[in-house]
Amino acid sequence: MGPSLAKMEKIAPTLNPSLDTIKMQINFTRNYRTRRDFLAAICEARESRVRPVGSDIAESKAKSSQELYALYHQIITYILLSSGVDSPSDHMVQEVAAALDSIFPAANMGKFMKLLRSEKERHLKELAMVVTGVWLFNRVCGQADEDASIRAIIPSCLQNPPRVTCEEIEEELNTCQALVWKYTAVLEKLVHSEDVKGLSEGGAAPLLLLKQALYNARQYEGFLKLLLTDAQVSEKRVMNLQSELSSHLTLLIEAVQSKERLLSGAVFKLSKLWSELQEEAEMVNTPGEVMLGLQPFLSSEAQIFSGADFDKLLGGSVVKTDAERMTESTADCIDPEEMENQDWLLPGRTEGFNELPLQYNGFCGYTLVKTGGLLLPGNPLIGLLRHKGKFYSFSSKEAALSFSCMPDYFVSMVEEESKRYPELIRLFKLHEQFVSTYSELRTSLDARPKCEVSTQTDTEPMETFSDQSVEWNEWELRREAVKLTDLRTAVTHSAQTNMSHVRIENSTQTWLPKDDGCQTRTDGESIVPRPHVYVGGLRGKREGGMGTINLTRAVDE
Repeated sequence: MGPSLAKMEKIAPTLNPSLDTIKMQINFTRNYRTRRDFLAAICEARESRVRPVGSDIAESKAKSSQELYALYHQIITYILLSSGVDSPSDHMVQEVAAALDSIFPAANMGKFMKLLRSEKERHLKELAMVVTGVWLFNRVCGQADEDASIRAIIPSCLQNPPRVTCEEIEEELNTCQALVWKYTAVLEKLVHSEDVKGLSEGGAAPLLLLKQALYNARQYEGFLKLLLTDAQVSEKRVMNLQSELSSHLTLLIEAVQSKERLLSGAVFKLSKLWSELQEEAEMVNTPGEVMLGLQPFLSSEAQIFSGADFDKLLGGSVVKTDAERMTESTADCIDPEEMENQDWLLPGRTEGFNELPLQYNGFCGYTLVKTGGLLLPGNPLIGLLRHKGKFYSFSSKEAALSFSCMPDYFVSMVEEESKRYPELIRLFKLHEQFVSTYSELRTSLDARPKCEVSTQTDTEPMETFSDQSVEWNEWELRREAVKLTDLRTAVTHSAQTNMSHVRIENSTQTWLPKDDGCQTRTDGESIVPRPHVYVGGLRGKREGGMGTINLTRAVDE
């Protein structure tokens, strides 16, 4: 068999209680929610349905009569959604409209439109509660029989029995506990026998498979206890709310019959009780549905071995319940005066002893380590060891004394055992501890001192020096030389603009003009003759060419 095939058989074997337990834990984590979270989710879902309609009403700018009439019907829709009624009938819509008209007639829509948005939203919420109360009261008064009147307003999901009742969950828990006690008795016998090695290697029921089956049943038992508690609380809460709702309706009916004034606070309380009853009605079926989802992951006794093989392994061993084991070990308790170095807590001496959170989900860590995987419930009545802020319980006084001598060693061994069997991490509620340990490790790694380091490679065996002022480009050097030459003849100029002339003070010195005169030589003049020359023969003549005659006369003539 190759290594890959072996890994595949480990991941998807035909029978693997360890893998079934992990699947069960994942299924429970996905589908289970606490009462607080579940009720918060219901309120959020209801708000998400109502919020868009409420925003449209608050932001509406209706003015005409038709627009106001449509907005009034939108308010009726808002009231139906906030009341949580699924698929209301036409008759129910008419009843709600009549209840709204008796409190808030359509004629008051003009005053409503004048309010601010915040006031509109607050008014809508109060109006929805009061109208719902009036509508419920009218439905009750319309019934002749009192029991029939109460049933008329009970949510539909409560009128039918739940899919899984508390008795069925309790019966499933008893069956699971009987299986757990058998597994514990067989394993307790095997781990103390001399042929443990032979049983681990083979046989009708290998020791490893029995351990995994015990972890599977113990995990299922823990989930069933939690679901049973929630189912019982929900069932009790539903009964109390029904009784309170019935008594409050009786008081309202008597007040109306005696013609007393019906206060809005009483109607408001009626609506609030009905809303709480609806929320609890949705939660009643949740524990049973979660239990049905966990059942496929329980490794049954028939899948692991047949009844004859199991009876053979059990032999003459006595199957003890958890309560019987606690009764046997309660007689021998820890004396804190003898253990001065350890911090021991005993019932009756410690306030809130029963509410202390027990490490390993109440199981004995010493027994798990010494027996190689046997799970025994701890007995807090023996005494609780407080070590580093955590409380440990033990199955016997000897286990408590041995654990207290080396608590850190056994705590680390329990963690190692949980790593071998991953299903124990969730069973012992160590998942938060493992996550916090991983976060602390990441934080410590990030907080380590850091420094800058350098390494020398073969390509640069010697340290190099780079002078940034050295230029290798000859043309760049020429450009730099031309720039320096231009700077030698450059002159700094300044100019004043229209934007800057009022920002600085300037002064100018001038010289006023003077009336001065200078004497030069006297003016003189000379007369020369004006030349007069006559040119003849310009038009041509028969004899000879062109000629000139000087007619210039002397100056003195």
